[in-house]
Amino acid sequence: MSALPVTTMLDKLVELLVAGGWVMPPLVLAAAVLWGALGWRALVLRRSVLVAVEGALRTADAAGIGPDAATTDARRRRLDAAILPARQWLGSGRRLVEAIVVAAPLTGLLGTVSGMIGTFAALSEGAATATGGVAGGISEALLTTQAGLVVAIPGLLVGRLLGRRERALLAEVDRRLEQRMAGGAA
Repeated sequence: MSALPVTTMLDKLVELLVAGGWVMPPLVLAAAVLWGALGWRALVLRRSVLVAVEGALRTADAAGIGPDAATTDARRRRLDAAILPARQWLGSGRRLVEAIVVAAPLTGLLGTVSGMIGTFAALSEGAATATGGVAGGISEALLTTQAGLVVAIPGLLVGRLLGRRERALLAEVDRRLEQRMAGGAA
């Protein structure tokens, strides 16, 4: 089996996008935004974020929030406030990924409905003898369903892996915070 030239592959891709109807451009845009957000999350969830947490905890200690701070509750509030930006940073992009993963199959379903409406319209206009209108609507329905799932399923899997990484880093942040609260260095 020989490889297709790039121009042939691009032509086939354009054919699929056109055959999928008006729902395909939003799905392509959703896929681009989804993978951009997943890439962003992968960059954010590197281990180096813990260096930032340590810096924030050191800064809090240098500001007089060391082991001899007035009360444990006040110290805990100050340390929590010091690492809040790092916690928020770890969660950045998560909601966008979740929203696209949920919306993509629904958008594909919308394309399915649109394609089936086109099919029934072609049938009602007497296009039963000319199968182009019927086949085009069914093709649109199947392509958009497939496109919605192709966007959502890999995004869901990668999003879950990154979510697991986020939870592990948050657990490490909590462990370091508790070490500080106990008076030890992390």
